[in-house]
Amino acid sequence: MVNHNLLLPQFFAEAKSFTDGGLLAEYAWTIVVLPFIAALAITFFGKKLPYGGAEIAVGSILFIFLYSFSLLILNITKGVVNEFYVQVGSIGKLSLEFGWVVDGLSIMMYFVVGTVSLLVFIYAVEYMKGEIRYTFFFTSLTLFAGSMLVLVSSPTLLQLLIGWELVGVCSYLLIGHYWEEKENSSAAMKAFITNKVADVGLMIGIIMLALSVGTFRISEILYSATHGNENISNIALIAGVLLFIGAMGKSAQFPLHVWLPDAMAGPTPVSALMHAATMVTAGVYLLARMFPFYEGVAAPARELVLLVGVLTLFFGGCLAIVQDDLKKVLAYSTVSQLGYMVTAIGAGAYTAGLMHLWTHAFFKALLFLGAGSVIHAVHSNNMSEMGGLKDVMPKTFKTFIIGTVALAGLPPLAGFFSKDEILASLSHEGYTLYFAVAAFGAFITSFYMTRAVIKTFFGEYRGHGHPHESEQLMTIPLIALSVLAVISGWVNIPGVYTGFTSWVGTRGIPIKEYHPESFDLVAMFFGLSAGVAGIAVAYLLYMKFGDAETGDQKIKIQPIWGILENKYYLDDFYLKGIVNPIKSSIAKAVNGFNSNVIDRFINNVALLMSFFGKVLYSNLDQGGIDKVVNSVSVGTENVGGQLKLIQTGRVQQYLSLFLSGVLVVSIIIFVLY
Repeated sequence: MVNHNLLLPQFFAEAKSFTDGGLLAEYAWTIVVLPFIAALAITFFGKKLPYGGAEIAVGSILFIFLYSFSLLILNITKGVVNEFYVQVGSIGKLSLEFGWVVDGLSIMMYFVVGTVSLLVFIYAVEYMKGEIRYTFFFTSLTLFAGSMLVLVSSPTLLQLLIGWELVGVCSYLLIGHYWEEKENSSAAMKAFITNKVADVGLMIGIIMLALSVGTFRISEILYSATHGNENISNIALIAGVLLFIGAMGKSAQFPLHVWLPDAMAGPTPVSALMHAATMVTAGVYLLARMFPFYEGVAAPARELVLLVGVLTLFFGGCLAIVQDDLKKVLAYSTVSQLGYMVTAIGAGAYTAGLMHLWTHAFFKALLFLGAGSVIHAVHSNNMSEMGGLKDVMPKTFKTFIIGTVALAGLPPLAGFFSKDEILASLSHEGYTLYFAVAAFGAFITSFYMTRAVIKTFFGEYRGHGHPHESEQLMTIPLIALSVLAVISGWVNIPGVYTGFTSWVGTRGIPIKEYHPESFDLVAMFFGLSAGVAGIAVAYLLYMKFGDAETGDQKIKIQPIWGILENKYYLDDFYLKGIVNPIKSSIAKAVNGFNSNVIDRFINNVALLMSFFGKVLYSNLDQGGIDKVVNSVSVGTENVGGQLKLIQTGRVQQYLSLFLSGVLVVSIIIFVLY
């Protein structure tokens, strides 16, 4: 063990290092703390600055990007696994510790968060210009990125939970940024409540694991899980399911996905950051961080992970087909792609799942920012009001095409390599049915993205006004992300270069994972065929034989189309079957409490006050105060009557009285002095 305490502030009590990361690892805490300092600075000084505090936000994220890139290079060349802790208290035998971890998985997440955040922040400077609460927006966005860094840097499950909840709070603020409109505030509340329901499972699971092992430290929990600890073995299945319920909420897994499309109520930069680098990737990160646990003592729970992932990738993709809102197409696409990541983890393909998280971050951020560029130009989210934009918005069009091809999984773009490895893993592990569903999911993905491209960029313009290309501050991030959407998959090419596998290793804990030495030709054939078929079918339905006026297809298969448009009636079920009955029950309970307790208490207090009032009136007011006042009145009247006798009107009498008074006063003065 290498002790780094000499280089750290004294309050950092312990450092554990498997592979020395040097100063970069020791001071990695700066990238976690910096966004919170920046958010404070924006709050107090932002409105006085030329760009409303955006310059502070961009500057802090630029530092995080550069630092995370340095860590990535260090990890690629040397390999780094460091943990640092500080104990702040205890609950019984459980130590309350905070710190940071610097290993392959966390470094990958640092880089994803730093890179995507930097480009989104630059884009947002122009996109949000003139919008209400501009400074508050950048405060919240900076906190959002910082909260995700707290989560992914956590060496303990307790700190991870804190980051988890901070991300949820920030998402609530950002989704509801335009809270004047009820629909937006309702969407923010829906996201918050849905995640809180899932978070209950996560919290109980964390408590169970901590009590069984005697620590919140993730590394020690994983060590116990892989070395036959009987205590953790007894609760592994239940704890594994509970942790996964938490992941289902954050990563929008079926049937807890319903909040994510509604989250499109927030500004587009928020959608890009949320869907690419923060919030929704948190659940996948949790599963990856706890992967040795799921592979070992909680292996039965991994079967549930696999099933839910497959259902999500299929059902989420189908919902994207019928959307007219461009952002909601991408939102359901994210649901589907998160399903692919969870499927990979469930199938034991740790690297494949993380590889898809890595590539998806770049091309999904690209697609959302591209959608924002279009929306900024046409002032509408609806594709029925778009069309014919490829010539007037050439940069947006070309970069959006790159993102689409990457998402469709066509070579040599990034999505091809990550999705192909997931299919290869399913095939190798013998999950034939799941493989077929995932391959069909590739068809669905290509179909809905081709549909979106045709309706948005081809045909005749169906909107109002005169759209034009976005400003450079918005197109430069698109170009940068399009480059990453092409090359980010090249870090894990079977038979050529598979460095990504070693980057994201599991701290020396061995895992049984399939790594193809060359391309799986069967998986590649089905994946590519499905992707090309999806493009071809969408082209025929929307381009060749589509309705030129609406940009839509002429054939809709009922009742399937109706089921999809109604989102499998899940929202109705939740609203009518769960939310409304609960609201009604709560309303009745509150009304009963109000009538039987609060109203009765107030009425009794009123009666008591009335009684005391009468007593005070008859005894104190009438018998005391009024009697004194009346006595003074009578006395004054009597004195006045006596004094009236000397008012004779005779001047001689008045003069005598005056001289008598002067004489009396003179005698008094003489006697006293």
